[in-house]
Amino acid sequence: MISQTVEYALRAVVFLADQAPRARTNSQIAKATKVPAAYLSKVLQGLRRAGIVQSTRGIGGGSSLAVAPDALTLLQVVNAVEPLQRIRKCPLALAAHGVHLCPLHQRLDNALASFEEAFAQTTLAELLAEPTSSIPLCDFPRGKKPGASQRAT
Repeated sequence: MISQTVEYALRAVVFLADQAPRARTNSQIAKATKVPAAYLSKVLQGLRRAGIVQSTRGIGGGSSLAVAPDALTLLQVVNAVEPLQRIRKCPLALAAHGVHLCPLHQRLDNALASFEEAFAQTTLAELLAEPTSSIPLCDFPRGKKPGASQRAT
């Protein structure tokens, strides 16, 4: 349901939130999140335009979050790089359907609505604080180990 671009953006903000307030270079982010560096630059550019990430030049520079994790929803990240497109009218432009979606497109839009609602109600801080025994989407920085009961934000 989500594109690779969205996945990469989510990985990047999770990593940057964990590293806050320190800025990280593109190569550091790419290595930790397993995102190709060239593609990551494009993703970070979208996040910068949306005001989610800020960049600093010079020694010690790089990218960092511009929004506190508790104020940043996953939907904001998604919409920064690839805005969610709900189905408002027949995508086949069938005159008989107009704004009355057929059962297929109505169900697709319902799924999009559920996704939108879940991601709008989830902050980055909540995601980082969630206890888990799963291996994260990127390596734990600073010697953290999988299975930690809580993560500081």
